[in-house]
Amino acid sequence: MASSTTSKSSAQPLDVAAVRARFPALAGDVAYLDGPGGSQVPEQVLHAIDHCLRESNANLGGGFATSAAAAEVMERGRVAAADFTGGDPEGIAFGANMTTLNFLLAHAVARTLEPGDEIVVTQLDHDANVSPWLLVAADHRLVVRHAPIRAADVTLDHDALEELIGERTRVIAFTLASNAVGSITDPARIAAAAHRVGALAWADAVHLAPHRRLRAREWGLDVLLCSPYKFFGPHLGVAAIRPDLAESLPADRVRPAKQTPPGHRFETGTQSHEAVAGTVAAVDYLRSLGDGSLDFAFERIQAHEDQLARRFLAGLPEAVELYGVRGVDGRTPTFCFNLPGRSPRSVAERLGEGGLYVWDGDYYALEPMHALALSDSGGAVRAGFLHYTTEDEVDRLLDALTAR
Repeated sequence: MASSTTSKSSAQPLDVAAVRARFPALAGDVAYLDGPGGSQVPEQVLHAIDHCLRESNANLGGGFATSAAAAEVMERGRVAAADFTGGDPEGIAFGANMTTLNFLLAHAVARTLEPGDEIVVTQLDHDANVSPWLLVAADHRLVVRHAPIRAADVTLDHDALEELIGERTRVIAFTLASNAVGSITDPARIAAAAHRVGALAWADAVHLAPHRRLRAREWGLDVLLCSPYKFFGPHLGVAAIRPDLAESLPADRVRPAKQTPPGHRFETGTQSHEAVAGTVAAVDYLRSLGDGSLDFAFERIQAHEDQLARRFLAGLPEAVELYGVRGVDGRTPTFCFNLPGRSPRSVAERLGEGGLYVWDGDYYALEPMHALALSDSGGAVRAGFLHYTTEDEVDRLLDALTAR
């Protein structure tokens, strides 16, 4: 998954200037290097949200035009989300955010388990894919096992994870890429290991989503969760659930609520139709980067982001302490680092004063920070590049770190 692919699109690099012209927020001098915490949005996403609220602002199930238009928004949303995640439209569920959806779905799965059943989580994950399992385990007397990372490069130890799998393993919850350091995992390998014992492969795709093509069905994932606001859309949560699994799990529903399609069973109350419309527009935007193909779009995105990552790594001052993979392969262009003698917050504030917006702290990646012994010292600085990041912005960051 980490390696580049070759196709006819490879000869057509991403036109970054044209890309940036489509994002209103990028017209100024600020370098938005906070992408791992949330991306900017293109004009067409703003337009789609506005259009939805103007033209289809009604609830579902009515016998009139705006209600029918709202239903069409939701249907298009399921198709777009399935295309983006590589899942099935029947298994798409929308929610307030990924964290809320994951708590809800973890609760549903836990109701089907027996005391002593086991769940594997990883030390690489954002806490949104750890805490739900810890809490349901406490409620249902389940056992949680923790797959470690390799501290030297902050990558998941896949061998150690597989050693934790046993006959009572029921769920393996893991990230596709670390939101802290960018390390990428091997979802097909983990899913195959899960399925050998009849367990569910449950993936957090939030961080990987803007950087790589998602392939839930191809990788054998039973559940994949992501957040459109990380891939140039609005704040929303998306779950791509294997349809037969979505149909079989218990769901908390009011009695009149529809039970179809299966993913809809986990959508409580009225959803944000405008956010779904914005998500459709975000997926359409990404397709446009690949001449209508998400595959081509992500080839171009990865090629550009790899170039930015090489530039950053080559120019990084020796005094900067970088955590994670030192090369381009096996990672996203998300970099976690500290400057000796400076707190992460002071570095982030100084960079922000210069129009370089980066993050600091633990980013809710509690386990990686604990493994790196950074939990008690303010965590680390995080700079993340997206496809609209320019080489000039990378150079500005390097110059600022050199001047420190």
